[in-house]
Amino acid sequence: MKVKTFRYDDVPVIETTSGKLKGYFYDGAYVFKGVPYAYADRFQMPQASAWEGVRDVTSYGLVCPLMSQGEPRGELMVPHRYWPQDEHCQNLNIWTKTLDPDAKCPVLVWLHGGGYYAGSSIEQVAYDGFGLCMYGDAVVVSINHRLNILGYLDLSCFGEKYKNSGNAGNADIVAALRWIHDNVRAFGGDPDNVTVFGQSGGGMKVADLMQIEEADGLFHKALIMSGVANQDMLPSSTGDGREIVTAMLKERNLGEDEAEKLERVPYASLVQAYETVSPAIAEKGGYIGGTPLVNDYYRGNPLQYGLRDRGRKIPLMIGTVFGEFSFRPAEYDKTRLSEEETDALLRQAYGERAQEVAECFRRTYPGKAVTDVLSLDRVMRQPSKRLAKLHAEGGKSGTYLYNFVLEFPFQHGKAAWHCSDIPFFFHNTDKVEICAIPGVRERLEQQMCDAWLSFARTGTPVCKNLPKWESVTPDREPTMLFDRVCEVRENYDDELYALIDSILPPYQTKEELEKQDVQH
Repeated sequence: MKVKTFRYDDVPVIETTSGKLKGYFYDGAYVFKGVPYAYADRFQMPQASAWEGVRDVTSYGLVCPLMSQGEPRGELMVPHRYWPQDEHCQNLNIWTKTLDPDAKCPVLVWLHGGGYYAGSSIEQVAYDGFGLCMYGDAVVVSINHRLNILGYLDLSCFGEKYKNSGNAGNADIVAALRWIHDNVRAFGGDPDNVTVFGQSGGGMKVADLMQIEEADGLFHKALIMSGVANQDMLPSSTGDGREIVTAMLKERNLGEDEAEKLERVPYASLVQAYETVSPAIAEKGGYIGGTPLVNDYYRGNPLQYGLRDRGRKIPLMIGTVFGEFSFRPAEYDKTRLSEEETDALLRQAYGERAQEVAECFRRTYPGKAVTDVLSLDRVMRQPSKRLAKLHAEGGKSGTYLYNFVLEFPFQHGKAAWHCSDIPFFFHNTDKVEICAIPGVRERLEQQMCDAWLSFARTGTPVCKNLPKWESVTPDREPTMLFDRVCEVRENYDDELYALIDSILPPYQTKEELEKQDVQH
């Protein structure tokens, strides 16, 4: 058995633009946790961080406060970690194999999920950057930033100091990318080869960065994992915060000229005021924040407002998973259903067209149980395909689509769900028990990691143990299907989605999606 090594005393102090850092070495990697990349007062833009002396960065930093207490459940499917919270949460974590400033390792920057209102850089066990760093000879960075009403509530009407407060959370991310750009050479990274990747809400923030001019030049490739939703379901915010903030002030017995006092209101009381007044404003279509605000800083959701030309020059990988939000356990064992029982289940969903759907599903996913169509994602896959085609227009950089369609040894072969691809891309399947599929786990993890790392290094997912994976074009839509046997298929599920959409109404509401994303 390999003996793991821990070192601290002889690990060199790192000089950064903010000050000196002292991390540690463990089992082949240098680790720096809770590095402050910026500082910000409530509702204000981040400022450069600075400290005196040598700062010990061996503990994860505080994470953004959440508006509600999470409930541990579904831990087999998406194992979590919980951490102390504080508004001053602008910190990041770094894993690297070398401190050679000339190493020029690719830099992979992770943006966590949880929509724009929850989550943290260490929330999921699979977010740990050690495995990806060691396997990929890469510098892996994960970021904490402001969320919910701290990160996405516009107070600009109440003073210049609050300018762009409706995008404070994304401004934190840009500040982190700027800190990484200025300092990553000291950690063995290449500031000219930075890839941002994120899942769910983190994927949405990756798309946001492509629409923010201040982020130009701070990253060079992008991966959006389960992070593209219909623009009607998760639209960018428009308008301003005068009504919602005035209502919050009134709820706190404050006048319109006392907005600054909201900076000192305890967070729990701020949340209480917001949750009391926001439903009525939202019901009549008013601005209540919660998502980035379209303005001169942020150009809006690309599916809603178009993609900046700069965004088309950044190689982009976009992926989804087969089941996305199908978290509920099945009420049956699909491996033991008779034809009559299968038909009855499909008829409950598709009525007289059940057989038509079954035949189309078998053509689309040969070998999979036809009842899996009841778990098929109708939230992310279609918008992801639309964004891929939008990005591919002009052919200025590669555009790559994937769909993670693996079945797990859980609840009689449960199809892949939201977050289930994360351990494979992070090379962390050994940390997530449900991934322990003999003969599959290690091979698929290697295939996905190799493709991902190739993309991060070169902008193309070339991998000797995978089929040739070509870029999307306005006319062709190759998709890599990650499964027990991986394959590339073109426009393979168009017919199935068209058929289902002709039968069923649009899937789910924004509120239901947000509730599920917080829970997982």
